[in-house]
Amino acid sequence: MASKMLIIIDTDPGHDDALAILLLEKSGLFDVKAITTVAGNSTIQNTTNNARYILDLIKSNTPIYSGAEKPLKRDLITAVVHGEGGLAGAEIKKQEDLTGNASQKIIETIRANPNKVSLLLIGPETNVAQAFLKDPELPSLIKEIVIMGGAINVPGNKNRVGEFNIFVDPDAADIVFRADVKKILIPLDVCNEIFFSIEDFEKLKNSPLYEPIKKMMGFFIKGIQTFEKTSGALMYDPLAAYYLMKPMAFKTMPMDIKIETQSELTRGMTVVDKRNWGDKKYNIDVAISVDKKAFVKDFFNILNS
Repeated sequence: MASKMLIIIDTDPGHDDALAILLLEKSGLFDVKAITTVAGNSTIQNTTNNARYILDLIKSNTPIYSGAEKPLKRDLITAVVHGEGGLAGAEIKKQEDLTGNASQKIIETIRANPNKVSLLLIGPETNVAQAFLKDPELPSLIKEIVIMGGAINVPGNKNRVGEFNIFVDPDAADIVFRADVKKILIPLDVCNEIFFSIEDFEKLKNSPLYEPIKKMMGFFIKGIQTFEKTSGALMYDPLAAYYLMKPMAFKTMPMDIKIETQSELTRGMTVVDKRNWGDKKYNIDVAISVDKKAFVKDFFNILNS
């Protein structure tokens, strides 16, 4: 029997984060070494509480380590689409202890398993940037980093050009994007193509996850409709998780991308060198399409399992 892929999920749960975590945990394909939480969609206390709630739904023993309570150099700006607490519709009853050591646990886990750990970044990239600042050799010991973030040829969802995760902490994203490590970006361009209506979640009716997911997604869809003018639950983070499960379902293209950190007008922009001349330095593979039918089928099959 093949050994399971080792992963760390760095996250700021978040409705779509919740679905991504459930998808990976229930797939049976991964040895999830840690859930590391970061402030983003909500405060660090809320995102850590939310992570515990999600794991408790499936009785998972994956350890949770809390991390950065604010971006590297800026004040925290939280999301609005996820409601108060960051996971509206969930019945959060536990106040999870904050360990504050996410970046150190990332370092320890990777050093204990050199070139075997994949990182999934589905929130602001503060924890990983802190790990790289503490341990500059660390990027060379990572198998790959999959990032949900950025907007290539579509508008941003936080400002005109910036996607939320990168907008919140562009300085951290800049450190990660510059790091010499294999990186795959799942941008808004592909995420905007897949969303589920509240009726779609009826496919989970025979699953014990049906009631909690239906409640959460009802609030998420209302938030998306109000603030992003989309009529369904966008599958941002589940798509990034799906890349780890089935990379062959994606088409990718190497790109030269830098992160805008100076301008407030274009804060967090993923600036692609689209020139057909010049000395490009490709630093990331970007998903440009995904097999939607395969994703939808696998998503519901796994969550129903």
